[in-house]
Formats: sequence, C-alpha cells, structure tokens
Amino acid sequence: MILSKYNLKKINAPALELPGEQIFDLPEKVLQFGTGVLLRGLPDYFIDKANRNKIFNGRVVVVKSTDTGSVTDFDKQDGLYTIYSKGIENGTEVNEQVICSAISRVLSASTEWAAILEVARDPNLQVVISNTTEVGIKLVKEDVRKHPPVSFPGKLLAVLYERYKAFNGSADTGLVIIPTELIVDNGKKLEAIVLELAHLNKLEPEFLDWLESSNSFCNSLVDRIVPGRPDKTLSDELEAKNGYTDNLSIMAETYSLWAIEGDEKIASVLSFAQADKGVVITPDIELFRELKLRLLNGTHTLSCAVAYLSGFKTVKDAMDDEQFTKFITRLMLDEIMPAIPYQIDEAVATDFANKVLDRFRNPNIRHEWLSISMQYSTKIKMRVIPLLLNHYKQSNSVPECMALGFAAFMRFMQIKGGTQGQYTGTANNVVYKVTDTQAEYFSRVWENADINMVIQNVLKNKDLWDADLSVLPGFKDAVIEQFNRINANGQLELNAI
Repeated sequence: MILSKYNLKKINAPALELPGEQIFDLPEKVLQFGTGVLLRGLPDYFIDKANRNKIFNGRVVVVKSTDTGSVTDFDKQDGLYTIYSKGIENGTEVNEQVICSAISRVLSASTEWAAILEVARDPNLQVVISNTTEVGIKLVKEDVRKHPPVSFPGKLLAVLYERYKAFNGSADTGLVIIPTELIVDNGKKLEAIVLELAHLNKLEPEFLDWLESSNSFCNSLVDRIVPGRPDKTLSDELEAKNGYTDNLSIMAETYSLWAIEGDEKIASVLSFAQADKGVVITPDIELFRELKLRLLNGTHTLSCAVAYLSGFKTVKDAMDDEQFTKFITRLMLDEIMPAIPYQIDEAVATDFANKVLDRFRNPNIRHEWLSISMQYSTKIKMRVIPLLLNHYKQSNSVPECMALGFAAFMRFMQIKGGTQGQYTGTANNVVYKVTDTQAEYFSRVWENADINMVIQNVLKNKDLWDADLSVLPGFKDAVIEQFNRINANGQLELNAI
C-alpha cells in the first residue's frame, strides 16, 4: 500500500513515529518555495516535530517553482513522506524514522498561481521559507503582475503585494521571510532585490513602507546532509519492514542545524524553534557560519587530496583508517580551530569539532572525495587561506598538517588538458576528472618540470589567493618537502605524517 493519510491507521511499525490525526486540521502558517530534499529534511522536519509537541501548530504550503517533475506523488501521499535519519552521536549510532506531516499541499507556480495568491491572503500565514539554489536569489527585471512572475524574488514580491492589498497594509500582517540558499547574508540580499524590483514595478510608496517596516528578512544558515531517497535495495528493505510504499522518502544524517538571525519578536513567530535545539535564533549567526566554514568545510577541503591520494574513495573509508583519523583530528583541533578568524569560545569550538568528526564517521552517508574536490582551488581560497594567514598572524611556526594538505592539493592538481575542455590527473594508477575553473592554469603551470618553481609560482599567485603565500615563513619549503614525499612513494603514505 502507498503512504497516505487514509492508510496511516493500517501501518504497524513500532520503530516509526506516526502523525496524530489532529495535525491534519492545523492551519497553514508557512509558504515554502522549493520541494527539494534539504527543505523537506530540515525546516519541514523541525516544523513537524514542533507540531507533534503542540508548539507551532501550523503546516506548510509548498510552491513548486520549476516546470520539471510533477506534484503527483505529493498529491497521492497527501504530502506525507518518511525521513530516515541515521548517524553517530558521541560515538553511538542513532536511528530515527518519522513520517513527516508538515506539508499540507504542494502547488505548481505555473498552473496554480491563483491558489498561491490565495494563500497570500490567508490571515494565518506567518512565515516564508525558500531554497531555490544560489542562482535563485538574483534580480530579474520583470513585471510581477505576470501570472506567475519568472524569478523567485518576483514571485515573493507578488505574494507580498497581494497580502498588502488583502489587509489594507495592516502592520501586523507582515511575514518573517527566511531564505536558506547557501550564500552569505541571504536574507539581506533577497530583501535588497525585492525592494529594487518593487521600485522597478513602480509600486505605491505606501506598499514600499509596509514592505520595509512590517516584514522581516532573516539571514540563515542550514547544515544537514540530506542525500535524498534511499537506494533501491535499502528502500525495498525499509518498505517491506514498515508495510508501505513511499515515493518521497528521504535519508538524512542525525545532525541538524538551522541558524536564523533574529530577535525575540522573530523568535515568538518561529516558535517551532522550541522543539529542537538544532534551531538557533540569535542576533548574529556569524559564529555558526565560521564554525561550519572552517571546521567542517575547511577540514574537508584540506584533507580531500590527502585522503584521495591515500587511496580512499569516501569520507567514511578514510575515517576507518587510524592514521587518517589521527591526521584529520590533529588538523582540525590543533591547527584549524586556533586559526579561525573570529572570537569563539574554545569549548564551543571543541564541541562543534567533535560533532564534525562524528558526522565524518557516519556509515550511512556515502560522501565521495572526488565530489568534494569540485572547484577545489576556489574552496582553498575561501575556506583555507584565511586560516593559513591568521595562523601566521599568531605564530611563525609552520602548520604541518595544512602544509601537507596544500602539497596534496598541488599533487591532485597536477593535471593535463584533454578533449572537449576536460582536465584529468592520475593517482594510484587511476585517472580522475578535475572540475575547477582554474584547471587550465594548473595544466599550464605543470608544463614546467621544475617542482620547486611550480610550487613557488602557485604560492605567490595573488590572482589565485589574494595573497602571496610564498612569503609565509617556512611554508613553501614545507609544501615542497611534503610534495616530494608524496611523489617519491607514488602515493601518500599516512604513516609518514
């Protein structure tokens, strides 16, 4: 049988959390732009949990903005889907299975725009959430009276304008708007685009005042790995065990964070935060951004080539190796954490770092190092270089793990150009593809057979790093030494670290 509201009473699976009947009568308080797995596995998960605890007491209307795919599965399953959460917490494996009932319905922007505008006129509506990918938050000069507007900011402005007209600009009918797109200051950038678009559409000054004074655009940061639907083998196993078919089921790690920039007034609207410590509402989310960017992303980036050149395909494979675990722990705790360019309490940083290590050990998440290597040079610039420079502000000692990470990066980027603009490297007798905007540069620089000169030129390239890394005391020599060690062995020997 298929998962649906009607079939809930037929499900008999003790390990599964089912929604109570009263949840289906809750008002629609959230308008969500996007049907993707991150939104379903994070914000919708938190809202569902709050509803179960009788805290938020509101459901989510989802807008499907693109023309690809359909809403058929959501309709057939009454918006219900299963979240299988698996991970490691404090060294212990954790499993959770929940039928999420946060979504009341899914509306297609292209065919049901009138119904979406009707939601805008609902007095119960309080919150707007979005994840339209990073390219979704951009200005498209368009008429927002079109049904529907093309861009996400255009659609959002049309919704807000419809609400303004429906309630005659009443100050207490404004909304809390939380984009989750992975760009810095996502709330501020979305607000600026919406305001500019309102001016371009010559909307009345009274609406512009209401838009700015009665609505809150919140910066936010999301952090949870949600790979999507389980593979067929696992999906068949879970469905046989639980007794129903679910075409919308998703896998997720147990760790979850949604940091939202806001004050007490916003916290009172977003009461679902009370149901899970993973939702943090604070006046400044920069702390969480730095912790994630440096301890999670920075560690991934600096250890990526180290792991790949050591013969590991996935993060979990590498974490199963004692020597690699020692390296990555030392890298994170001894070098990255003290170099974070932000004032962070050591206990907070250490706790976050230990959670990151637990996440890396998660046996249920297949995270491939080659995927992490995409746009490698940009990731080094954004995530690692600020750490390296800050380290040298504090000390003239060479950060040995960072030097190894950079040397491994240089070896990974020892590539050649091929047909159709593709670039490849070879390690452990395996050819791998490199996807990087600087691939052509690295293929050219490696035409020089003098390793010392290549590393010198790359380190001093200010166009790459916005800094001359060759002047950092001892760093160039350490990178060259580690690079030669990798080359001498034909692969990276972790026991030599």
